[in-house]
Amino acid sequence: MYLKKISLVNFKNIESQSFDFQEKINCFVGDNGVGKTNVLDAIYYLSFAKSYFNPVAKQNIRHGEGFFMVEGDYSINERAEKIVCSLKLGQKKVLKRNGKSYDKFSEHIGKLPLVIISPADRDLVTEGSETRRKFIDGVISQQNKSYLKNLIDYNKVLSQRNALLKYFAANRTYDALNLSVYNEQLTDYGTQIYIARKSFLADFIPIFNKKYQIVSGDKEQVNLEYKSQLHDFSLTDLLHNSLEKDKVLQYTSSGIHKDDLSFEIGEYPIKKFGSQGQQKSYLIALKLAQFEFIKQQSSVVPILLLDDIFDKLDEKRVSQIVDLVNNDDFGQIFITDTHSERTENIVKQSNKPYQIFKL
Repeated sequence: MYLKKISLVNFKNIESQSFDFQEKINCFVGDNGVGKTNVLDAIYYLSFAKSYFNPVAKQNIRHGEGFFMVEGDYSINERAEKIVCSLKLGQKKVLKRNGKSYDKFSEHIGKLPLVIISPADRDLVTEGSETRRKFIDGVISQQNKSYLKNLIDYNKVLSQRNALLKYFAANRTYDALNLSVYNEQLTDYGTQIYIARKSFLADFIPIFNKKYQIVSGDKEQVNLEYKSQLHDFSLTDLLHNSLEKDKVLQYTSSGIHKDDLSFEIGEYPIKKFGSQGQQKSYLIALKLAQFEFIKQQSSVVPILLLDDIFDKLDEKRVSQIVDLVNNDDFGQIFITDTHSERTENIVKQSNKPYQIFKL
């Protein structure tokens, strides 16, 4: 699979522009603020019908305009595919595949597998557990439709249970039967999600460890651990045991929505004890493991977006990444960088066809 052409109208800071791409490596170089990352985000949009960087859809419309449109022409197993995503102010977002609109965007997830590596990934280290859960969910959902459905249903029931707890508190009442309906549904969806996450991480963690050793040049030992309350208790017991606490808090304090990933270097949290270079290597290895996992599960090779990843990495780590990319396991790659000379030197080493766009 590869993206042959993309056309953008009123997307972020881009008024109207089209790009024809190489099948292997495509680079965008230029100063900060010229729109390099925005082109990558538009490619991301075609796979996920949303921005990687800004979840508020209307804020992706160019300032002063009333709509945006992103259109991509793909070749998938030698078959032409056209994807169009557009949004008009005051209307719902529209996603079309070969002229036909999707009823649910979730039906599109996984059709165009893609992995992005970006400085924004640092949120995985610095932010709370929700960011890391979204990472797990994003990887699994690209290949597992029932997981995505269970996740959507779980979150819907969770909101309903939380609303009921607020109602109890506001009206000084309690209805055990009504609450038990939500508990049963949460247990059903949540247990299936937990099993899927546990299975995924059993496969994913060895891939991650291998990628980190390559990226770091076998310098440090790292650890990635799945944290879940369901390791020790069933969701039924957790909901029962936390009932009084939930009534006071007016929200559900136990469940798979509290799961987390622990990132460690040596035996210590990488957030506190890892250098900037080590943290960046960790995140790159995490995303390269995501790429490898999706590739193993999918019939097509994912597109790889590398947004400004060579910054803050020493020369040896950069060359390790280039060696990885030089492997034929990769398909189409998009790179952004502020240094055109550095980019050209890096992609020349890959011995693959490449194209450089100067913005």
